[in-house]
Amino acid sequence: MTRVALIGANGHGVHHREVVTDEPLAELVGLSDVSEVHDPPVGVPVFTDADVMLKSVEPDVVIVSTPPATHLPLAVAALRAGADVLLEKPPVLDLAQHEALSAVESETGRVVQVGFQALASPDLPRLREYHADVSVVGAWFRDSEYWTRSPWAGRPPLDGALRNPFAHAIMQALAVVDAPPVRVEVAWARSRGDIEVDDISTLRLGFADGRRVLVGVSLASDEEFIDGELRTGPEVVNFREFEGVSLLHNLIQHRLSDVELLAPLALTRGFTAVVEALGALPAPGLLKGAPAGIAGILRRCAADFALLNEIEAPWTANATGGAANIAD
Repeated sequence: MTRVALIGANGHGVHHREVVTDEPLAELVGLSDVSEVHDPPVGVPVFTDADVMLKSVEPDVVIVSTPPATHLPLAVAALRAGADVLLEKPPVLDLAQHEALSAVESETGRVVQVGFQALASPDLPRLREYHADVSVVGAWFRDSEYWTRSPWAGRPPLDGALRNPFAHAIMQALAVVDAPPVRVEVAWARSRGDIEVDDISTLRLGFADGRRVLVGVSLASDEEFIDGELRTGPEVVNFREFEGVSLLHNLIQHRLSDVELLAPLALTRGFTAVVEALGALPAPGLLKGAPAGIAGILRRCAADFALLNEIEAPWTANATGGAANIAD
């Protein structure tokens, strides 16, 4: 039985508790959180200090489900304690942190699996065969409660449509292209004055072989809902729907029989490069008045591989943008 401990037991950590409970090869042996843990399972010890937990319960696998700014030190501590790590997305905030975590992987001989669950999708091999451009569209609505859910909500560099809820969209598109991006272009906006990050965004990625990715997403679409359309070649799939195995199960199988990891840290380097590039670009512009027809405009952008500020619409001129090259 694989001994699993969880750092960040509240919030999304509750979902991870359920996954561990449902995994027949795992046993939950410890919970850690800086806040009071709600409804801990009977018999599972609870800690407020992750280092104390690691020393006390000696887990085989540690799940880290905490704010992204804390990921690097917690994942490093778990690796050096002899555990493999399932690390929530985004794994880290820049390439320097990514390289530092990769170095500790090599140093310890342990592994990091990143929580991009859609990378377990059985559709990926088929979609890669088209070797074509990729577009992704998602149009959701999030109210004021969402933007006050935590102290870092609505604030850079941790939040924003592209970097947080639609991180899966970017990662899945990168996984389909299966190559590192060399250029990042963005046009983005915020529809609310009480946030500092994007809630309507277009992102265009360029690749060395000429292929492109266009991601058009919003958290302010209250007229039409688009869950997550990914298009490449002749196919349209929902990048949020898949029947792959859980990443925890895959990580445990990797430990037991050297099964290949589905979402290894190395595979997410391109995503981290995009996140880092976004952090250096101009902040999202504040729109004047409520934007209309968001979903349709994002579909237009995806069809033309255009950014918001490259199409004509009543409010898109207020979007700000920028571009950056990504060094190898």
